Amino acid sequence: MIGRATMEFNATTALIPFEYCLTKEQKEAISENSNTVRYNKKEVIFRQNTRTSHIMFVKSGMVKIFKEGRNNKFIILKVAVVDDFLGLLSIYGRDTHQYSASAAMETEITFIDISTFNEVLFSNGTFANHFIQRISNDGLYIFERLMSQSHKQLPGRIADVILYFSEQIFKSNEFEFPFTRRELAELAGTTKESFIRTLAEFKNDKIINLDGSAVKINSLKIIKTLSQLG
Repeated sequence: MIGRATMEFNATTALIPFEYCLTKEQKEAISENSNTVRYNKKEVIFRQNTRTSHIMFVKSGMVKIFKEGRNNKFIILKVAVVDDFLGLLSIYGRDTHQYSASAAMETEITFIDISTFNEVLFSNGTFANHFIQRISNDGLYIFERLMSQSHKQLPGRIADVILYFSEQIFKSNEFEFPFTRRELAELAGTTKESFIRTLAEFKNDKIINLDGSAVKINSLKIIKTLSQLG
């Protein structure tokens, strides 16, 4: 089920990841069977337990991937950015989505007909190899997150969050958190109060500068040490 969008589906040329592996005919087939939808911040793209129906990737913006639990509890699994596929572990593992996705800012998502995509996938070994690697990387990242939350102390988990945005998302030592403190706590696997307290300790120790959502890492070495020691 595709979430509510702020604009209707329109035919678009699909700038799909790994398109350099595709033939002209394969690119045309995907382009003719894909649509791009724009979502406003916080709009749901797909919801947990709904049926999988399309291959999706982020054309612009940022997406929050999260798991819904009991008593209105959530855990953020990862953040998807431009050229990331969405929902692959569910699409090729189950008939329904095992987690939800929402736009973290104004975001464009390209939806590709799954039958068309599979025809290309099954006929192009090079493209399939890249695609399988992407699925594997998604799974391995979630395993690493679970290990971090199970075995690391709170400072190590907060350091992991800072490193994640610095190295994986923004690729800079200066950035702005795109989430609320509560969402950041869900990403770290802790409470909002504990996250705020630990972040304040990092600031007081001059490990980071913090001004609202704006972060500047003063000592990347200390952040990495906290992450490694857990």
